[in-house]
Amino acid sequence: MKRVVIALVGVLALAASSAGAADLPRRAAMPTKAPAYAPIYNWTGLYLGLTGGGTWGKSSWSNPSTGDFNVSGGLIGGTVGYNWQTGNIVFGAEADLSWVNSKGETNVTCPTACETSQSWLGTARGRVGYAFDRFLPYLTAGAAFGDIKANRPGFAGADKTNVGWTVGGGLEYAVAGNWTVKAEYLYVDLGDFDCGTACGGVAPDTVSLRENVVRAGLNYRF
Repeated sequence: MKRVVIALVGVLALAASSAGAADLPRRAAMPTKAPAYAPIYNWTGLYLGLTGGGTWGKSSWSNPSTGDFNVSGGLIGGTVGYNWQTGNIVFGAEADLSWVNSKGETNVTCPTACETSQSWLGTARGRVGYAFDRFLPYLTAGAAFGDIKANRPGFAGADKTNVGWTVGGGLEYAVAGNWTVKAEYLYVDLGDFDCGTACGGVAPDTVSLRENVVRAGLNYRF
């Protein structure tokens, strides 16, 4: 009997201890820090920029008939544009103007060398792209403006400002704050003009220029 009483006392003591522990206030859980929120980049806004790169393409004279010959050089200039973003789609309008140092010549049917050169190029284009947060691949097309110079030793030569067209694409990336960088390719067709007797041929003597433009750019968005 004594052993039974001792056992019952032990059981009661254990139960009382458990009940007391249950009544103690629970230890507050350590608060967890909410993860930092990185907002999605928004491309809407006006921007200004600088561009630089190179050009290469083809020119031809019709009289004398030279066929296509290579024309190449470098360029540097400025850009202004505006983007509108809706969802992931980004629409834009952009204009640029560049100083160009591009030239090429041929001796084919032109022993004294027929030379085509260019000193400036501008474009006014629409853009449409799909934004992956800070990455913006895009397509672009519009009007191109530039000069075509034709020279031949012993003759006056001529310089004509032509209006043509351009199409291309690129990739722009937002690097920090309002700064973005881009790489872009454009195909430009400035058409042709009649140099006539100023180039030593018999009128009409059409001189054409078609070129590829690859350039990098740095933009600041306001």
